[in-house]
Amino acid sequence: MPRQSRIDAPGALHHVIIRGIERGVIFRDHKDRDAFLDRLGGILLESSTPCYAWSLMSNHAHFLFRTGKIPVARVMRRLLTGYAVTFNRRHGRHGHLFQNRYKSILCEEDAYLQELVRYIHLNPLRAGIVKELGELSSYPYSGHSVLMGRKKRAWQDRNYVLGYFATAEKEARRKYFSFVSKGVEKGSRPDLVGGGLLRSVGGWKGLKELRGSGEKVRADERILGRSEFVERVLRESEEEWERKSLLRRRGPSLTQLLQRVSAHFGLDREELKSGSKVPGVAKARAVFCYLGVRRLGLTSASIAKELGICPSAVSKSIPRGRQALGDGGIEEYLLECQ
Repeated sequence: MPRQSRIDAPGALHHVIIRGIERGVIFRDHKDRDAFLDRLGGILLESSTPCYAWSLMSNHAHFLFRTGKIPVARVMRRLLTGYAVTFNRRHGRHGHLFQNRYKSILCEEDAYLQELVRYIHLNPLRAGIVKELGELSSYPYSGHSVLMGRKKRAWQDRNYVLGYFATAEKEARRKYFSFVSKGVEKGSRPDLVGGGLLRSVGGWKGLKELRGSGEKVRADERILGRSEFVERVLRESEEEWERKSLLRRRGPSLTQLLQRVSAHFGLDREELKSGSKVPGVAKARAVFCYLGVRRLGLTSASIAKELGICPSAVSKSIPRGRQALGDGGIEEYLLECQ
């Protein structure tokens, strides 16, 4: 059975879980953890990706992200690829470090953000890495210590999370700690990481209430939320897929798009393919990259081949292209169907 595509959108909330290949260790010591966090922080700040919760274990890690300037998939690709190279070089090993595909669950914020923050931050306690909750407050490899004011991480959005509990920071921290304390006795939470049906109806309690009722619910293993939320996310995802499919079928070809973008910027097609760094040419090239990848759904490799540049250069150009287009309707004109 083919694996399902990731679901993402600007502002979407994601619970991300990474694991070592064959349950292998991905952090052997604190130097590994610090190197990972340094890389993570740099990428999150650069991409304006908010992080609300995180915790590092020996063979896996949890994160709660909101999609920023770039998709979470690209954030994770940069993070995991770069860290794996560093880890392998440091420990003299070869081959894959992580499971082929990390787990990413798009979450309904109002219903689950606080629960996920608590669940993620209690992982070191459940795993026995720290012995009691007071020790967790100073543990440097969980975002709980940041929310408790014991550690500082510029890339963790502590104010957003504390704002759920109170306006004044001292009171918010006290209420947050009380909330986390109550979660200790809840133990493992399969409803937060388990199957799609279980999550869609609100966990074990919701599933139990629906037994025998005959009510149908919409479920998807990629989504954590109530049935209505799942339905809306899937509908919007399907609409986006259909829109891109229509553009691929009826919109401009790659050659036609290149011609339209060149004409719009008063350039010759060959100028776009010249690799010139002249501002006007670079801007047009960035627009072409954005429209080809984000709107037509083409691969960075195909765009790179057309322009005679490397795929990484295409990826870097995409956000600049989106910014260059603005909101003046030029985008729809350039993509006008035949």
